Amino acid sequence: MKKIVLLTILMVTGITSAQVKLTGVVKDSIGGPLEMANVIAINKATKKMASYGFTDSKGRYKLNLKKNTTYNVKISYVGMKAADLTVITKEVDVVKNVTLQYDNTLDEINIVSKMPVTIKGDTIIYNADSFKNGSERKLEDVLKKIPGIEINDDGEIEIEGKKVEKVMVEGKDFFDGDSKLATKNIPSNAVDKIQVLKNYGDVNQLRGVQNNEDRIALNIKLKDGKKNFWFGTVTAGGGDATDKSLYIVQPKLFYYSPKYSLNVIGDLNNTGEVAFTRRDYFNFTGGFRRPSQRSGTNISLGNNSLGFLALQNNRAKDIETKFGALNFSYAPKKTLDLSGFAIYSTNRNQLQENRSVTYTDADLGIPDEDTQSATDQRSDLGLFKLSASYKPNINNQLDYDLLGRVSKERQDQAFNSSVIGNIGQVDEATPFSLSQNLNYYYTLNETNIFALEVQSLIQDEDPFYNAILQNDPLSNTDPYDNTASALGLDGSQVSYNISQNKRVKSNQVDAKVDYWNILNTKSNINLTLGTIYSKQDFNSNIFQNLDNGSIFNPTPDAALTGIANASNINDTEYTFSDVYLGVHYQFKAGKFTVTPGFTAHAYSAKNTQIASSFTDNFTRLLPDFNVRLQLKQSENISFNYAMQTQFTDVNQIANGLVLNGYNSIFSGVEALESAIAHNLSLRYFSFNMFNYTNVIATINYNKNIDRIRTSSNFQPGSVVSIRTPFNSDLADESLTSFFRWQKSFRKIRTTFDGRVTYTKFNQVINNRVSINENYNQTYNVRVGTNFRKAPNVELRYRYTVADNDQGTTRTKFFTNAPSIEFDAYIWNKLTFKTSYSYTRFSNEDVKLNDFEFWDASLSYRKDRDAKWEYQLKATNLLDTRSQVNSSSGNISVSATEYFIQPRFISLRFIYSL
Repeated sequence: MKKIVLLTILMVTGITSAQVKLTGVVKDSIGGPLEMANVIAINKATKKMASYGFTDSKGRYKLNLKKNTTYNVKISYVGMKAADLTVITKEVDVVKNVTLQYDNTLDEINIVSKMPVTIKGDTIIYNADSFKNGSERKLEDVLKKIPGIEINDDGEIEIEGKKVEKVMVEGKDFFDGDSKLATKNIPSNAVDKIQVLKNYGDVNQLRGVQNNEDRIALNIKLKDGKKNFWFGTVTAGGGDATDKSLYIVQPKLFYYSPKYSLNVIGDLNNTGEVAFTRRDYFNFTGGFRRPSQRSGTNISLGNNSLGFLALQNNRAKDIETKFGALNFSYAPKKTLDLSGFAIYSTNRNQLQENRSVTYTDADLGIPDEDTQSATDQRSDLGLFKLSASYKPNINNQLDYDLLGRVSKERQDQAFNSSVIGNIGQVDEATPFSLSQNLNYYYTLNETNIFALEVQSLIQDEDPFYNAILQNDPLSNTDPYDNTASALGLDGSQVSYNISQNKRVKSNQVDAKVDYWNILNTKSNINLTLGTIYSKQDFNSNIFQNLDNGSIFNPTPDAALTGIANASNINDTEYTFSDVYLGVHYQFKAGKFTVTPGFTAHAYSAKNTQIASSFTDNFTRLLPDFNVRLQLKQSENISFNYAMQTQFTDVNQIANGLVLNGYNSIFSGVEALESAIAHNLSLRYFSFNMFNYTNVIATINYNKNIDRIRTSSNFQPGSVVSIRTPFNSDLADESLTSFFRWQKSFRKIRTTFDGRVTYTKFNQVINNRVSINENYNQTYNVRVGTNFRKAPNVELRYRYTVADNDQGTTRTKFFTNAPSIEFDAYIWNKLTFKTSYSYTRFSNEDVKLNDFEFWDASLSYRKDRDAKWEYQLKATNLLDTRSQVNSSSGNISVSATEYFIQPRFISLRFIYSL
């Protein structure tokens, strides 16, 4: 590692000492500085681009050039006649000031097309080849080298600290709602231009009146040879591991033409390369955005998905993946676009983990718990979407989307608790949902715009839970006896075999009509009339499977549960409605764009249960405010305030007992009320192409009043709790700050970022009120090279502090994680990539665990255009078998050791179409 760092320093030093600077100022004909003018230097001898840059707000530019060389320097600005200079460098820096004249010709187009980066309004265009060195294989390999673009740990694209909402190829949606499928599958050699579309809007008519500053899309332009032809790769291979044979089959095929496109992605492997996780499935939006989230109303439909143990960085003891995806678009005529996708994923995972749990109030008699678990998971996930967009003319647009989800999941868990003993658990479910979206946009004239948006959701969830706990009928000291008595179970059985059926049906419709009146070039007024209607039906029952095979329906003990009229049965209907009117006024004053407004709501929430009903009708005025200060073309500050009303879901309201796990019993409260949330955010962004510096800073503050919290009552001497929700009189608060500074020093790019989070919330445990405070800090430092011909290296260091002050317990965990990545393109034939990471996990006193990972791959292809490539890939070369991290919950803090796959080595054959 030291040799690599030293080699990098020597190469950079050598390059630096052989260069001089070309600087100057670019102005217009009346002496005004031109910001973001393109400056490019072409070596006259080699005819290749040597350096490029942009002018800053004062018209200044700066290029690094070789000594004793002749260059053709071209300076261009849209709407002006380009300047063409000959610059001969010697041993000292050169200064050249330039004045551009206004002109209607398009001479600069040919110049701009050669630029690695071009900025046109809200669009940044990157020439992909300018950032490649030959070692790239997928789109993400190119994006990682572009300033201002990040690929996060989940494989999603972030630009300016915001997640990319949509990825398109040649203007056609690529699996709308997910950017990971694009970064992991689109081959890098097919990419010509990468267009970053800031302030992105789907509807041209609304771009001048909507606030889209948080929306970013990406459009991939293909090389000419990749259009009207099939392109892509087919990978096949295998290998041998300690206890099994390895296999990999990965076809990734693409076809694009002006009229239609087709993308086919497949993945079949048992090497732990997860193409599509459960997390990806549940986070996949399909491009849907709910109107209710923009109205000031936040209503939850709850989460009844299975409590699957999560993969740690896509690592587990064993992983098998089957994945298939199809994406298409078709334009039968210029006014109509049809598109859609279908995704199917099957994952088989084996997980093993050891966990140490510390409860927050140890003096209440709650014992700490050590657990070991072995888990088998199977998930079959399906997604499909169909979309149509009809644009008969510039004044009318009609869009329709249909998104369906279906899944079949099961988790079998062998569990051992130091308090409860041996436990067997089974979770399974076959939920489905159907979402529809209908939008119509109509421009009456230059000053009047109308929009209708309607969305509906139909959802059906049916989670089943079973737990088998050991029992000694002859003993009175069984740790689960108190819980069994509270539930009314038959204690004469060899084991407590408890099951629960649950069914939650949800229907929701959001609809709103917007009207914009354009008052003048600097202001407009927006009126919104909308409604939300939601209905949820909740049914559940707990029953006991007896040793003789019969079923026993127990009756819980109200005194032991602490819940009046306690029941093991739920039959609840919950309806919610909101009718609202919103008024917003937007105006521009100098560099400021200000949008104050409010929304008036009439709410009604009603639930009917077996023995009770509750109705809550009220009105509320919710103000909001947004201001944006545009300091420069690529530098701004924005502030946003919004007041929200938060409503809960039927899971919190149903007052019968529900099993959320072997150690958690829950009972809802029908009279829960809504909460008020105050959300404030301040954001600064600067993307300076003059000195290659990118700065992002954000602060978000949230305060919740009357938020629903949970009261936990633990069974004597046990880790089993019965929990009930309540509206907290005390406010919950959270403060999150994020900072990223990135700067390029010629061929060296440095990045420093940090995230600090503070949360304060109130909890009740065994009738004792406690204030919990969590402080979490994460800092990352990265230094990497970006050479075109020399090997590249990136050094990283991550430092994390998790400080949890909960009840009478305080814990503090530290994570130190240095890592290095190295890649080299050798002799235009070999690509070598390797990465190494070391993680040290500790508390304030001692090291708790450390682990390291080393991966490497070596690929050979005859040349860049060769059809065949051969790759030898190794993961976990050091054969590390486990890793550790920490987490904090409402009532406990835990440290968990996860067991992972051993060393894998595979040989792969890759054919490029």
